[in-house]
Amino acid sequence: MIDNSELPIGFTMELAQHSDILTRFAGLTEPERNRIVNGARSIESREEMRNYVESMFHEPKNSFF
Repeated sequence: MIDNSELPIGFTMELAQHSDILTRFAGLTEPERNRIVNGARSIESREEMRNYVESMFHEPKNSFF
């Protein structure tokens, strides 16, 4: 898995709040995880990060998979 020092702190904090999403994220391939983490790097607000994490698997039109 990706080294925690490489994860944006806001992304890590949001994943910690969503254990179901964290579990699914951990089950992705490394390239899939890297793509999601790279997307999280450009997010600037807490609300936007929350929406990003929550949409990773729950919103079909904006989901990553």
